[in-house]
Amino acid sequence: MISREPTLERLATARSLLLEPFGLDETHLTQALSAIKAHQIDDADLYFQYTRSEGWSLEEGIVKTGSFSIDQGVGVRAVAGEKTAFAYSDDISMASLMDAAVTVRSIASAGSTRRIQVPARKVAASRTLYPAMDPMGSMDSAAKVKLLEKVEQLARAKDARVVQVMAGLATEYDVVMVARADGTLAADVRPLVRLSVSVIAQQGQRRESGSGGGGGRFGLAYFDDEMVNGYVNDAVHAAVTNLDARPAPAGEMTVVLGPGWPGVLLHEAIGHGLEGDFNRKGSSAFSGRIGQRVAAKGVTVLDDGTLADRRGSLNVDDEGHASQRNVLIEDGILKGYIQDAMNARLMGVKPTGNGRRESYAHIPMPRMTNTYMLGGDKDPQEIVASIKKGLYATNFGGGQVDITSGKFVFSASEAYWVENGKILYPVKGATLVGSGPESLKKITLIGNDMRLDSGVGTCGKEGQSVPVGVGQPTLRIDGLTVGGTA
Repeated sequence: MISREPTLERLATARSLLLEPFGLDETHLTQALSAIKAHQIDDADLYFQYTRSEGWSLEEGIVKTGSFSIDQGVGVRAVAGEKTAFAYSDDISMASLMDAAVTVRSIASAGSTRRIQVPARKVAASRTLYPAMDPMGSMDSAAKVKLLEKVEQLARAKDARVVQVMAGLATEYDVVMVARADGTLAADVRPLVRLSVSVIAQQGQRRESGSGGGGGRFGLAYFDDEMVNGYVNDAVHAAVTNLDARPAPAGEMTVVLGPGWPGVLLHEAIGHGLEGDFNRKGSSAFSGRIGQRVAAKGVTVLDDGTLADRRGSLNVDDEGHASQRNVLIEDGILKGYIQDAMNARLMGVKPTGNGRRESYAHIPMPRMTNTYMLGGDKDPQEIVASIKKGLYATNFGGGQVDITSGKFVFSASEAYWVENGKILYPVKGATLVGSGPESLKKITLIGNDMRLDSGVGTCGKEGQSVPVGVGQPTLRIDGLTVGGTA
């Protein structure tokens, strides 16, 4: 059997699902783009998408819900200056394409009609970071149910105080094709899986919850016994630990953040502030500060869409640009922002492979992929031991940030009170309050244990959700405000 180069193979898959069943080929795409470019515009693209997804959930030992869906459609966009015109349809046909093309070209100024030839098609450069597979078919239905049953059995066997277990399994097969006005043609085949577990533990009248899970861009075979056991351990440990938690103290204090998922604070409090649209408009706390010191020495932050199999990674972004490893902050100095095509053009820089959209029914915007801080040279145990009086936070729940000021509020779902370098007891109700830019400057110790999260992140922005990854090493931050219940 002769195999094709992966980029061409993905393009062939996209054609077979998104063009051929509807009697379309690349000539039709050229015609639609030509109709848009008959008026003066700066950019235009067609975004085709086919998504097949499945979900299973188990509670009280039985499968309570199951879902299966197929969605497909096309989004048509024209850009002129800062203005965007967008139309979409779940009807993939030449008639729909032309209707949308005529609609979006109205963004151009009146009287600017012109004849222009769309450049010859060229296949965009892309990466091969994950298999072009349908993860749904990597395990049969009976095995999926058994996997969820195993999760529940393991959780109940871990601790007699576990009184309720909920497990979920989700798979997605996503195929996209992008045709741009500059002649670029790109495609991607994106598998995505996630296994999740939530438990409730009870001691007397007190009930506490904990969660675990993970996933990425691969098949369901990833969830072997060791991986499943690790997720269950995380969930049960969090729940039973909080059964003994005391009210969290409040005030300004030293805070140490654990590695991995606590990087969600970095994502929210800093990452969003480095997105190109906010900085072009001058609404970010980091606007106009490239080349300036914005963090303590040793702090290096990246957004990297090129990590193999990761939840936030992309072979190409949703505008057809290959994903990149973007250094945002290097040794405390701001180096750049993450960009989609429109904001990059308006700011006079190149796109960074961060043009993302939730679906064909949404416009792209600059979004993070996998955002993380590089590790330092300190032993994590030494960092915790350095706390005279303070908080050690190892897991986080929800949070929010104001992009303009950089101020954030985050709730710690698992945290411990530390005195004289000793972990004394777990605490509950701790919230971290501060400013992202100011907190970066207060980082005093960076661990050598940089870790990415297990593959559970979903980022929301302007009503759109996309899968992302986060990560960081153990960090000590001095003088952070903790809101507590004590």
